[in-house]
This record gives sequence, structure tokens and C-alpha cells, in this order.
Amino acid sequence: MRASIGPILLIVVGVLLLLSNLGFVQIGQLKVIFKEWWPALLIVIGLLQLRRRG
Repeated sequence: MRASIGPILLIVVGVLLLLSNLGFVQIGQLKVIFKEWWPALLIVIGLLQLRRRG
């Protein structure tokens, strides 16, 4: 699990910062987006774990 969290976290942060740099999302909105969507990140991590086991 720990081996997959690092790369996933980097990808998510990179995508959010890219969206901010391109003007699609303001930095202040990133905080709101994270507050709303953090459960989805947990779901994705859980699904990746299940996929690894199966």
C-alpha cells in the first residue's frame, strides 16, 4: 500500500497544480476541492489495493 500512495499523491498534487497554473482552478478553490473530494481519494486507494490482491 505504501508503495502506491506516494506516486498517487504526487499525481493528484501535480494535476491540481497544473489546473491552477492553466487557470482552470484558483489556488483558493483547491482547498475547497480537497475538502469535498478527499473521500474519493480513499476509495481510489482502496480499489487499487483490491486490484493488487486479485
